[in-house]
Amino acid sequence: MNLEKEFLEATIERLHEAMRAGRLTCEALVRMYLERIERYDQKGPKINAVIQVNPLVLDQAKALDAAFERGGLTGPLHGIPVLLKDNVDTSFMPTTAGCKALVGVTPDEDGWIVKRLQAAGAVILAKMNLHEFAVWGETVSSVLGQTLNPYDLTRTPGGSSGGTGAGIAANFGVIGIGTDTVNSVRSPASACCLVGFRPTLGLVSRSGIVPYSLTQDTAGPITRTVEDAVKTLDALVGCDPLDPLTETSLGKSPAESSYTAFLTPNGLRGKTIGVLRSFFGNEAVHAPVNRVMTEALKVLETEGARLLELDAPLDSGRLISETSVHLYDLKRDLGAYLEGLGDKTPYHSIEALLQSGLYDPGIEENLKTAATLSTDSEEYRIRMDQRRRLQDQVLALMAQHGLDLIVFPHQKRLVVPVGGSQVDRNGVLGAVTGFPSVVVPAGFSEPTDTAPIGVPVGIELFARPWCEPVLIEAAYGFEQATKVRKTPVLEK
Repeated sequence: MNLEKEFLEATIERLHEAMRAGRLTCEALVRMYLERIERYDQKGPKINAVIQVNPLVLDQAKALDAAFERGGLTGPLHGIPVLLKDNVDTSFMPTTAGCKALVGVTPDEDGWIVKRLQAAGAVILAKMNLHEFAVWGETVSSVLGQTLNPYDLTRTPGGSSGGTGAGIAANFGVIGIGTDTVNSVRSPASACCLVGFRPTLGLVSRSGIVPYSLTQDTAGPITRTVEDAVKTLDALVGCDPLDPLTETSLGKSPAESSYTAFLTPNGLRGKTIGVLRSFFGNEAVHAPVNRVMTEALKVLETEGARLLELDAPLDSGRLISETSVHLYDLKRDLGAYLEGLGDKTPYHSIEALLQSGLYDPGIEENLKTAATLSTDSEEYRIRMDQRRRLQDQVLALMAQHGLDLIVFPHQKRLVVPVGGSQVDRNGVLGAVTGFPSVVVPAGFSEPTDTAPIGVPVGIELFARPWCEPVLIEAAYGFEQATKVRKTPVLEK
């Protein structure tokens, strides 16, 4: 049986059906993905997304198969191979955050996310490249270099979770984990024709993640389908004593049920959705995205949503430059993580990292800037006050117009070519408010010599806090109506 032919793009449900029927084992599935990584990551198109394959993955897969023989599926993610962004702690392999200064540093414990995934039966297949310390959006690191977009090898895969995005798009695994401080789960989802889910801040624990900004950091699934994203989200949520913010989620998520209850094909019917025009571009460079978005908005209406044009004074560029606190938090939060590594590394602060020289030059300016900023400053207090006002402003806007959701393109222009810097991204609204949002594939630009099926474009849906069910209904309804997802062409 040609496993790749049968199970390429396969969902969790389809894989479990095959396992129950005796046609597939976790070991065979893992071997299939390892073969694809061997064929496409450092050979062929050289996507360059995998920092390290889990050296224990085949043993872990065999153990899951043995457990299945004894009693069936061990959990809702039984045998499902995961691509993990390499800023999530693993006790069985190093966690580098993409930085040469942390090569070989293996944490003592698994992060919350890893524990939850394993408890659900999943197996960590590989750790993936990221923009070093997650500080920008092109997925370049001193450990691995530049990851390429499988749909157009001249472009970046977005970021900072671009290794996960490129790997899931190229079918190196079934589900992926990214982290998101400003754009970083949703950017690679948009750029790589995937679903990227940023949950309400506090729904998913950040313990065991190399932090950027604990005011804004969260983690979320990057997958090929909404259904798989929701099943992954189910496994991640919960109250973690090591992340007190998760206490705010008590009573806010399905206690004894599942978010999968909201996977309804007619999920857009009756929704009132605001179209945030200030998050659209109006120059020639924005035309390919606007063309896709025009068609996507028509689908929303066709599927029963009511669209309202919003003339709101929200500017994503100004929110980054005037409200986001990511760089202000970096010195404190990353420094505390590094200090906690003890004698595993001699680098316990941003200043020590700068002195080491063991980082990609592209992040030096951000590190130097962060080293001069303080969470005790007046500017930080002003930004935190603006953050609270923004939360109130957005809630008031949604209440005034009776909105269930707000919609806009995740990125106003196509994801940038290699060597460029991401611009015109809109993920900051979800990041700064802490409200949930999801990116779903919306379409492609026109094909070119380097992008044989075009460059993906993602639509972002944004909701009130704790309204993940509303997001899931709408995202699933849109996905089922459009079926945009296409596998990238990796062989000529």
